[in-house]
Amino acid sequence: MDLRFELGDSQQPRGHAILFASVRSSGGEQTLATYCVVPPIQFAIGKYLPPLLVGQMPAEALGESASESALPIPPMLETTAGLDALRQLAEHRGDDLCDLGTILINDDTQRLAYAAEAAASYGSLYARYLSRWQAEAPQSSVSTSSTSSTSFGFGSSRSSTGPSPLDDIDVDAVMVSVRPERDRLSEMARLVGQARYAMDGADARLLAEVSAQLKRLAASLPEKYRADQLAEAALRRDATGPQLAGLYLQRAYKLLDEDYIDIPPIEQQIRELREQGESAGG
Repeated sequence: MDLRFELGDSQQPRGHAILFASVRSSGGEQTLATYCVVPPIQFAIGKYLPPLLVGQMPAEALGESASESALPIPPMLETTAGLDALRQLAEHRGDDLCDLGTILINDDTQRLAYAAEAAASYGSLYARYLSRWQAEAPQSSVSTSSTSSTSFGFGSSRSSTGPSPLDDIDVDAVMVSVRPERDRLSEMARLVGQARYAMDGADARLLAEVSAQLKRLAASLPEKYRADQLAEAALRRDATGPQLAGLYLQRAYKLLDEDYIDIPPIEQQIRELREQGESAGG
């Protein structure tokens, strides 16, 4: 979704914005809006929502990874007093003011969907700005705040022997780290298919690109997902590779959705496939 900044700068978003849209109906034109914020502290928003809202929101919006991107508050577009009132509020509060354009809405589900999509777009703009800001930060700032940046997932632990050069910052890795975990797993699933396509077509260039992307995504995910083993399986050239990759993906999604009861059978299938592969190789 494209956002047009009425107030603020799309190249330097503040991290908090009023997002509004126009809706035409038989009663005239209305202005709907939500407030969007990129929280500096990670948390699982699902713990604080009533069951009614939890049941209507997608699973990826409820876990801890969701707080790494932008949150719409309230979670749906609400009717407001109009654009002039929103502009005054944004000016006095120092918020960005972003126009979503004219949209068609028939029910509350669409209000939720538009709010979530708009917030995700704003979060992407903020993530790009953050990556540039961190890359351009003075070396002394990077050195003294290394512990803080690591705690938010935008850096890695450094030795106390001295500051690291700014060239060490991997902007692509920063961009990956702010995406919800479900999005990263979905991207890995897509890349598994691309890896097989590249291998079947003997496309070395494509395979190298896919391999690099898989490893970057795997490194960004918590160890519990075994994403490194998923990437390794996806790049295997034998017939066992795709099967293993599929099982690792199933396991990761079950873990993400907290379907713990379904995980042991998948792990048993993984063990059996790995044993078969080792026996065939031996």
